[in-house]
Amino acid sequence: MAVVAPESKKVRAYSIAALGDSITDYRTFGGGYLRVLEERCPESKIANFGKGGDMVNQMRRRFEADILSARAGTYTDLILFGGVNDLYSDETAGRTNDKITADLSFIYAHAREAKMRVVAITVAPWGGFKRYFTPNRSEHTRSLNAWIFSQRGALVDEVVDSYALLSCGDPERFCETYEFSRPDGLHFNKQGHDKLGAEVWARAFSDCR
Repeated sequence: MAVVAPESKKVRAYSIAALGDSITDYRTFGGGYLRVLEERCPESKIANFGKGGDMVNQMRRRFEADILSARAGTYTDLILFGGVNDLYSDETAGRTNDKITADLSFIYAHAREAKMRVVAITVAPWGGFKRYFTPNRSEHTRSLNAWIFSQRGALVDEVVDSYALLSCGDPERFCETYEFSRPDGLHFNKQGHDKLGAEVWARAFSDCR
């Protein structure tokens, strides 16, 4: 019997579509977690559809226009990391958790129907974004993240918990290690992106090439 080398387990070249906001958008200095996947999966392809400032309803429109409309089989996987812009737009844009989850459900379900595996990332801690963070929005964040977790095995294939991953002690704030030298409480630094990217890789793409 032939001996299989450990490297041979990396058998898949993925074609990944990523949806998100400024934390994902390369143009707003986000997307570091996707760079980790690019480095670890050099034969795989990542199409970054993240756009700074996007709420989930805007991601839904981009998903329909740019991802669902693509030729069948173009994308094997969808990564979706969004919701924080909706959470602090509850008053200005009427973005309730019911509306957020309805838009997420649409994206998840239609991605699965298009034979894409869905990797959902929970909303990261943002309690340091003091201008907009309130106890009510904190509760909505926890509720939204719990709902995202509840979709695993239903509409979602894998869930990566950035909320727990990037916090230390206080779940509503980033670890100091992951904050910029001039933190805004919403965006995390390269170390945070590296941590998140490694977790996304471990949970969903460790067999990539």
